Amino acid sequence: MAAPNLVNMEAVSKGFGTRTLLDSVTLGIGRGERAGVVGRNGDGKSTLLQVLARREEPDSGRITHNRDLRLGYLGQSDDLDPGQTVLHAVLGDVETYTWAADPRARSVMEHLLGEVDHQALVGSLSGGERRRASLARLLLTEVDLLVLDEPTNHLDIEAVSWLAEHVVDRAGALIVVTHDRWFLDAVCTVTWEVQGGQVSSYDGGYAAYVLAKAERSRSAQVTETKRQNLLKKELAWLRRGAPARSTKPKFRIDAANALIENEPPPRDKVALSQLATARLGKDVFDVEDVSLSFGERVMLNHVTFRLGPADRIGLLGPNGAGKTTFLRVLTGQLAPDRGVVKQGKTVRVANLSQTLDEVDGAATVLEHITSIRRTAALAGRGGELTSSQLLERFGFTGDKLTTRISDLSGGERRRLQLLRILLDEPNVLILDEPTNDLDVETLTVLEDFLDSWPGVVVTVTHDRYFLERVSDMVYAIMGDGQVRHLPRGVDQYLEELEAGIPRRAPSNALTPAAEMSSNLSVDPAATRAAKKELNRIERQLAKLTETEAKLHDQLAASASDYERLAELDTELRKLADERTELETAWFEAAELAE
Repeated sequence: MAAPNLVNMEAVSKGFGTRTLLDSVTLGIGRGERAGVVGRNGDGKSTLLQVLARREEPDSGRITHNRDLRLGYLGQSDDLDPGQTVLHAVLGDVETYTWAADPRARSVMEHLLGEVDHQALVGSLSGGERRRASLARLLLTEVDLLVLDEPTNHLDIEAVSWLAEHVVDRAGALIVVTHDRWFLDAVCTVTWEVQGGQVSSYDGGYAAYVLAKAERSRSAQVTETKRQNLLKKELAWLRRGAPARSTKPKFRIDAANALIENEPPPRDKVALSQLATARLGKDVFDVEDVSLSFGERVMLNHVTFRLGPADRIGLLGPNGAGKTTFLRVLTGQLAPDRGVVKQGKTVRVANLSQTLDEVDGAATVLEHITSIRRTAALAGRGGELTSSQLLERFGFTGDKLTTRISDLSGGERRRLQLLRILLDEPNVLILDEPTNDLDVETLTVLEDFLDSWPGVVVTVTHDRYFLERVSDMVYAIMGDGQVRHLPRGVDQYLEELEAGIPRRAPSNALTPAAEMSSNLSVDPAATRAAKKELNRIERQLAKLTETEAKLHDQLAASASDYERLAELDTELRKLADERTELETAWFEAAELAE
């Protein structure tokens, strides 16, 4: 007999205003299952999670939780106390030397908060740092079911890869909303699609979901030609062996294979190269022996690099390694200290940055796009599209065409921003984190559009699937001043990081016990002395913890006295330095005492 589900939804409905997001939905999650939730922005993915976790009451139907269920929930906003230190907010009253001796806890802190000052106040962190702190706190608790809403936001490729391994290794169940398709494939055993008030369940991760959806469409003889073509192209990409494809469909795929038997490659590189050469000429960017430093820090060191017509590259590197600096030098926004950067005469660069440009919020979507250009030629597609046809391709149909820009969601505004850029007909497109705020369906449309776009594409993103999908070559800037080609792409990048490429770390970062020498030869007297030293240090740490707790109480009582707050913060930082010295000494003594 199968074990009962941890959580069950029975005929649940939920709406806001006149819109129904969940309509008589019945589903459940069992032990060991990991469900990925996909769907368009605004279709109810987050609402589904909130109802499942009993954060929102359904309008009708029933939610049942298993008795004594321990549920951990990560929403899109955090509830961290801004007056606490990062360490206390994440770990509570657990002593540092206690959690630092736990490999799992060390791994969480290293991969999510390795570059964050653990003694900094939560209120001083950026939004991304607070998000990672919330995720770290949740992952350090023992729960039966993890419910995560966009956990991969603000994580780099290395951290996403680590998170995938971490949640798979956990014993409990998982429900996750994410637009990161690589993560869905690496983690999920089932995929839930939220659409039109219904939740459809598909066996397996993202690859299996696309295969099953294509087969269902074929079986039902779907007449939506455009959607079918997109599914077939996506299916062809997946079946050709996209890198790191780790999950295998558990259902018959013969019918799905018939769909792609004669499907051409996603991009005709020869045709695109001919079109790009016609528009761009033979030269795009040539970087010759370029060096650049900021003070004593070398950002680029004798770099030679060439970007030609129709090149599509992905750019990887740890935060702060110099990716943005390199792009600014490449496009002429920043002059190098030495060397030459040559730009082709016909080059027109467009940059999709992480910041959404301000536009007239009172204008409707159709009015805004029509004011820029009424028609646009799509090279390689043999014709022109009207502004309304272009908007339809990017998900703006029906009432959305007459919606004021100020009423659009963040994802919709980002789609509109991308369309505005493409209407200016650039021939070099720099995409800086283009996947932020975009749902899976919109990402698929964007990838399809770029397949026939004849210009140069440079992509900087933490979305591994998108990078592998739109890039033909991958380069890395690792912080050593070089720009290196990685023939094996993201896998090679992660291997080199793991092999010991230097990473930035906070000044008070702890040295894990595992990294300390374990081959010391000591005599029994030295071992006894080390144990005494351990006891002494632990007493000092306990006293220091009491002092810190009193200072935090004073911080809370002095919330409106900024001068006193500054004094208390200075005292806390001194204590943090003292704690760092004691903890280092504790690790050394612990090694000798073993």
